Amino acid sequence: MAISLSVVLLLAIVLVVMIRGGSLKAGPALVAALFGFFLASSGMAPTIQNFLDSIAASLNSINL
Repeated sequence: MAISLSVVLLLAIVLVVMIRGGSLKAGPALVAALFGFFLASSGMAPTIQNFLDSIAASLNSINL
């Protein structure tokens, strides 16, 4: 757990540096971060999945 947490922290720092440096835009960075959470099945993945499910359900309930 401690190793994966430090890797996540390191990657988060690299991500912030890349966004601030202009070599990575916020949209693709968000997609990459969400992909990483789901791929790794980390402890936060179920929370993120529930959040995305609730957003999808909210959008589905809107009658356009």
